[in-house]
This record gives sequence, structure tokens and C-alpha cells, in this order.
Amino acid sequence: MRVGGKELKKKTLIFKKVIQHMIIFAAIAFAFFPVVWIFSASINPGGTLYGQELIPKHPTLEHYKVLFTDDRYPFMLWLWNSLKVSAIASSIAVFLCALASYAFSRFHFRGRRTLLLTLLLVQMFPVMLAFVALYLLLLWIGKYVPFMGLNTHAGLILVYLGSALGFNTWLMKGYFDTIPHDLEEAALIDGATRFQAFVKIILPLARPILTVIFILTFIGNYSEYLLASVILTGTKKYTLAVGLNFFITTDYARHWGTFAAAAILGSLPVLVIFFSLQDQIISGLTGGGVKG
Repeated sequence: MRVGGKELKKKTLIFKKVIQHMIIFAAIAFAFFPVVWIFSASINPGGTLYGQELIPKHPTLEHYKVLFTDDRYPFMLWLWNSLKVSAIASSIAVFLCALASYAFSRFHFRGRRTLLLTLLLVQMFPVMLAFVALYLLLLWIGKYVPFMGLNTHAGLILVYLGSALGFNTWLMKGYFDTIPHDLEEAALIDGATRFQAFVKIILPLARPILTVIFILTFIGNYSEYLLASVILTGTKKYTLAVGLNFFITTDYARHWGTFAAAAILGSLPVLVIFFSLQDQIISGLTGGGVKG
């Protein structure tokens, strides 16, 4: 009886592992199939949606060549615009979030909790509600400060900063709460100012959460389309997401291969940044999981 019970338990355990692995492989296939299909479309000589095969019989790199040779599609300029806007906006957002989070974490003042809840509440409203207001605001700013008005990257960065501070401030505050106050107090006793303690002690210790905020903000800005399409009107000012719209507004069926090639190349910077900093992401997200 005992032997039979052990064999039954062993078979049950094997069956559970098989089911678990089947679910895992199904999830992986579900996640990777769109990527494989897009890559297949980018090397498909037909370049159309109709009759596309997962494994093309005569693969070609012609669609990639079009991105670098056709003057109608300044792909590299769009890619550079996206990288520039995303990097600058993310860097400034990280610095501003760090200042705000440090104040909320270390200083106790009247209205502190109300301000925190207000920041979180504002994030609940979709950005589409502010399209008209943002457009008119940049139109007014452009009359006095032309380089920050409509159809400018500075104006787009300004808008991105406004939408990046709320949730990120909450996330960073939670991480700052885990850093002991004794470290700053020791620095203050040694003659450092509050700002010096913040820059030389807190920020180096908070590097994981700073990296997380930068990556999340960068990816969000890099792939953002709606705001950029409203603010940017010149072809040379387009970001990659807005520029890719060129391929689907004219003749979607004929430019599907070129669109797929641009999507594959456009995803590479994000993958490089993500995989190079993935260790910081895990420690940054788990370190801020405390009650503030």
C-alpha cells in the first residue's frame, strides 16, 4: 500500500509539472508570436498583409534598405528624435522626482499627505482629457518662448514632464523611506548641508530606484504617440511613433513590410537599455515596497 501510494504521489507530481510547463510554454509562445510574425513580415519580399507566410520562401532585407535610402521616410532622424526627447525628458523627470520624493520622505509639513494624494489622484485622469488645454498652453508659450511652443521638442518634453511626476514620485518616496535617517544626520554633523547629503549620500544609495524610474519613463515617452502627434506637425520634428504612422495612413497593405522593419529596428534601443539595466530594475522595484 505504501509503495502504491508513493507511486501515485510521484505520478501526480509529474502530472502537475507537465501542466505547469505546458502553461509556461503556451504563455511564452503567446508573447513571442507577434514578434516572430512582425520579423517575418519585415523579411517577406511581398511586403503585404495578404498571403504572408510565417517562414518566407525567399527572405529579403529590401524593407530595411528602404528605411535608410528612401528620402520620403527619414527613419534615422525619427529614431534620433525619439531617443533625444525620451532621454532628456526621462533624465529631468528622475531629478525632479528625486527632489519631490526626498521632501515628502524626510520633511513633515502641513498638507504633506494631501499633496501626495493629489499627485496620485491627478494620475487617474487620462491624458486625453488635457489635449486641448495642452495645445492652447503650448500655443501661448510659443508666442513668448518660440523654442518651447508647438512643433518643438522642448515643448513636447515639457508636456512629458508633467505626466511623469505623479506616480514616479510615489514610487521613489517608498524607496527613500527605506534609507536610514542616521546616514544623513551623520553627514550633517560633519558639516554637510542638506543638499550635499541628498546628492552625495541619498542619490548613490537610491541608484536602483532612479534607474527604474528612468527606464519606465524612457519607455513610456519613447512609445508615446497621441501627444506627439498633436504637438508635432513637421516631418523633420516627428518622433519614431509619429513617423511610423506614415506607413499606415497612405497604403497600409503595400507598406506593411517596411512598417514591420521599422518596428523591429525601433524596438532595439529599448531592449538594449532594458537588458543592460535589468539587475537594477528588480532591486529598485522591490526596495520601495514599504508603507510610507
